[in-house]
Amino acid sequence: MTDAITGACLCGACRYRTDAPVMNVRTCHCHRCQRATGSAFYARVMVPLASVTIDGPVRWHDGGTGVRRGFCPTCGSIMFSERAAAGTIGLAIGTLDHPERFAPTEHIWVSAKQPWLVLADGVPQFAEGPPAT
Repeated sequence: MTDAITGACLCGACRYRTDAPVMNVRTCHCHRCQRATGSAFYARVMVPLASVTIDGPVRWHDGGTGVRRGFCPTCGSIMFSERAAAGTIGLAIGTLDHPERFAPTEHIWVSAKQPWLVLADGVPQFAEGPPAT
């Protein structure tokens, strides 16, 4: 039995839950993720899209790259990155009720990471996206 993964936006208007096992935990350092999050990287837990139940309003932005980003229309918290074609959804680690449960398993797009950020956690790093599996 997998422990449920739950989370919410900053204002609490939108909550989510999944009971699915985690596929991976990645931090993406690409410029699109930096711009979308307003941060040096986007950290997320990936799970099957069909496993997530969302309660509350979500607005979606399609950036034209196959990834839709979901955010709370009330407080603006970025909560999701959905790849419908792959059947996956990323849950932003900062929105999890218990983010301490998840450490990165991979860093992707490190060719675009901020120069002041030192990655010394020993997990695999990829200059661009991860290799196809």
